[in-house]
Amino acid sequence: MITTQPMLSTPGAALLPGFNDPVDGAQQVFRAALRAFAHPGQLQALPVGSGVPEGLSPALAALLLTLADADTPVWLPAGVPAAARAFLRFHCGCRLADDPGAAAFVCVPAGHALPALADCAQGDPAYPDRSATLLVEVASLAEGDTLTLRGPGIAHTQALRVTGLPTGFRAAWRANNAGFPLGVDLLLSSGDRFCALTRTTIVED
Repeated sequence: MITTQPMLSTPGAALLPGFNDPVDGAQQVFRAALRAFAHPGQLQALPVGSGVPEGLSPALAALLLTLADADTPVWLPAGVPAAARAFLRFHCGCRLADDPGAAAFVCVPAGHALPALADCAQGDPAYPDRSATLLVEVASLAEGDTLTLRGPGIAHTQALRVTGLPTGFRAAWRANNAGFPLGVDLLLSSGDRFCALTRTTIVED
């Protein structure tokens, strides 16, 4: 279910700036996102900043400003502050979904539970691109458990250190791989850095 809520329910938050230059800022972040998806597990630095409402991080805010629009519903956990919702409605014009399965972008800020990957939009055989992209904030992309990645876009293997992935993530990601060409893609962020895991990226045991 998708809800439409008053755009300016929290006026102060809605007036936070997006990018200083909306076109150039979005283009720079989009190119960085393309590099992330082309080279899974490689960290990308946020090339330009934006306003950051309560409840979002710099990378989450910039990525959503770049990727979300009126045609791409966004899901946020119930506990995310109203400031973040007003920011997205104002700058992106996006609808907010009540169910992660109805969202094109599933955004999970730090401290909130990640929905089951299988509960997010998987696409369908004729249109696998209609699946969800998950944007997940983790505690760190510089320390923690080491994930060894392989697959398209990775010459041999790629090491990724992560703190903050939920218990059972590896098994859930293997199940996501098994559904190819269906399945979700993932953007992991921490502060102003981010990386991608595509549905074809294998996380080795």
